[in-house]
Amino acid sequence: MIIGVPREIKDNENRVGMIPGAVKALTRRGHQVLVETGAGLGSSLLDEEYAAAGARIVSSAADAWAAEMVVKVKEPIKVEYGFLRADLILFTYLHLAADRALTDALLASGTTAIAYETVQTANGHLPLLMPMSEVAGRMATQVGANYLEKHMGGRGVLMGGVPGVAPASVVVLGGGTVGSNAAKVALGMGAQVTVLDVNHERLQYLDDNFHGRLLTLTSNEYNIEHAVFNADLIVGAVLIPGGRAPWLITRDMLPDIRDGAVIVDVAVDQGGCVETTHPTTHSNPTFVIDDVIHYCVANMPGAVPRTSTFALNNQTLPYTLRLADAGLDFVRSSQPMLHGLNTYQGKLTYKAVADAFGLSYTDPVEALGG
Repeated sequence: MIIGVPREIKDNENRVGMIPGAVKALTRRGHQVLVETGAGLGSSLLDEEYAAAGARIVSSAADAWAAEMVVKVKEPIKVEYGFLRADLILFTYLHLAADRALTDALLASGTTAIAYETVQTANGHLPLLMPMSEVAGRMATQVGANYLEKHMGGRGVLMGGVPGVAPASVVVLGGGTVGSNAAKVALGMGAQVTVLDVNHERLQYLDDNFHGRLLTLTSNEYNIEHAVFNADLIVGAVLIPGGRAPWLITRDMLPDIRDGAVIVDVAVDQGGCVETTHPTTHSNPTFVIDDVIHYCVANMPGAVPRTSTFALNNQTLPYTLRLADAGLDFVRSSQPMLHGLNTYQGKLTYKAVADAFGLSYTDPVEALGG
């Protein structure tokens, strides 16, 4: 198979879909890999490294997109829609439930689109979302601590406090991969941490794993309000796999949140768990409503691209290899990949996306012809 790796062009997106080691693994199996020149520079990976691994360096995005399968990191943006076509397999993060324009473009083009974030194993794990959730969760606390500083517009609170002065109060909405990693870093910085989740077993796990050092609360309206109204930093870490995140903080709640508090909504890729959330960029990362700072960068791990690129490839490569070897037969035979299939030949094959937009849904097995 011919596989293309275009350069990412989203604002300050410095990750790359494939590392030289992945290229080498593919070319050893007889596949051809086309890497757009400069695609790896943001992750400190040179064209020469890709060439040495067996890639052919191509001069334009069009050349990379002309491949049979394109492996990316972020979803195509509007200027890339023209590269979509019916004989293309696209393997990348998509987050379609928050992006009607891209959904329509994929359906109109007939592209076979497989989303990293909806590949799901039998035990409910999301193996291709996990590495970026780990990065984003840890970054959320780091970023929040920065914006709590007064010169950044925050309350002027030190995360760990000092003897005689209370530490920051950090509230994490959601106890999954993002939330647990955010909590881990916050605890490491000496903050007082509260995690809310609807899954009691998950709360038990967090309580045991962190040896009672954080407060766990069942996520309900009363507990959410009580927690966020007393928080310095709020991390939105809610995940509905492939679907739109629910609003846990409404517009009406903002006036009761502390002035200078910071919200880092990691769920922004899926529409955000705060009603006032909208996607921002690394170039312009924050906005303020009712004196509450909102940090809503939709590609947070892009700020630490080398770490993120290698972490992502560790998980995606086994799937990429099998997809290159067997094409759609791998999708047909793999339940996780059937979950990952979002569009195929103009059909929408992921129910949560169909529900988000009121569109017609086709079961992926039916779409692929059994």
